[in-house]
Amino acid sequence: MINVIGLGYIGLPTALMFAANGIKTVGTDYNYGLVNTLQKKQLPFEEDGLNIIFSDALSQNNITFSTEYAIEDIYIVAVPTPYDKKTKKVDAKYIINAVRTILKVCPQNAIIVIESTVSPGTIDQHVRPLIHNANKDNIHLVHAPERIIPGNMLAELQNNPRTIGADDPVIGERIKTLYTSFCKGKITVTDIRTAEMSKVVENSFRDINIAFANELAKICHESGLDVYEIIKIANMHPRVNILSPGPGVGGHCISVDPWFLVGDYPGLANIILAARKINDSMPEYVLERISEIMKKHNISTVEKIGLYGLTYKENVNDTRESPTLQLLEKMKKHLAFGIKVYDPYIKDSIVENQYLDLDNFLNDIDLVVIMTAHDELKNNLNKFKNKIILDTRNCCCLKNTYKL
Repeated sequence: MINVIGLGYIGLPTALMFAANGIKTVGTDYNYGLVNTLQKKQLPFEEDGLNIIFSDALSQNNITFSTEYAIEDIYIVAVPTPYDKKTKKVDAKYIINAVRTILKVCPQNAIIVIESTVSPGTIDQHVRPLIHNANKDNIHLVHAPERIIPGNMLAELQNNPRTIGADDPVIGERIKTLYTSFCKGKITVTDIRTAEMSKVVENSFRDINIAFANELAKICHESGLDVYEIIKIANMHPRVNILSPGPGVGGHCISVDPWFLVGDYPGLANIILAARKINDSMPEYVLERISEIMKKHNISTVEKIGLYGLTYKENVNDTRESPTLQLLEKMKKHLAFGIKVYDPYIKDSIVENQYLDLDNFLNDIDLVVIMTAHDELKNNLNKFKNKIILDTRNCCCLKNTYKL
């Protein structure tokens, strides 16, 4: 049996995937409400196919949920790893707390697998001393960073390559065998620090690519050029793959992990820092574009402006580091209040002036800013045809549509 610690966007699908594929699993989370929901056989968030593996895991009696840590041979830690906004370094407090509790209950020769994304050296600096101080030097450490994204979690859990970092190659191979219960992708066994660095490098690369696209968008707007056409043509080159610009970078990976390298290697992570600054500037740039369009169409108040989309990506209910939330914070600094917001995936009001019905939202605005390209929008473009549109996701070609 295994004990998965942390039942959020990463931990819960991982626990259910193990259980649905024949591994006895205990899912643990300190959140009593979350555990109670799962014990009632209800899922706390939407994800395509998650209900199917939830049902499979329950039907096989391979999954239980608890607020208590179990006594098992293998622990998989999938807790949040935010960053300190002042130092830009990883905040490892959730991992530290989880490992401390594991050490109180785990048997001799247990294996602790850290799935949470961390900066290189975090396990050496924060986790290994806990084991030494607890006089449990026979505990084995492994780092198996997750590689999934909301909206396509199950497919990526099954098909994405994985990296297993371990002190002992034999232990690494044992954990590799565990993950092959559901993972069809190539699994590479390496050392812990290499595994830590590889995950952060992956997300930093994507952040830099997005920043390049966003900088191109600003340059092309200044020059009166179509950035999307230019990227399309450039990408015809066999060795060029520019991503699309957007209103900012959200989620708990690309918008967070690069900061780990900036914080740990100041003066060296210069391109990474520049990319972070560019991507963090995009909500402010969207505000500038809104102001330009308002002046052009004689719109005098932000109360006639609506933001479509609160989530950081399409067709999910995940608002972590959402560009829309970042934009709303920018507006508060400008003392600009009254802008309206709508998202079909957010069922409860989480911000001011949030609408829960698309038609009511559209009836009260003149200018709609597309922040997230949900399928609902694409399937109902006819409802937007009489609106002025700022399309930050390049998903709309109606009349009176402006791009970044």
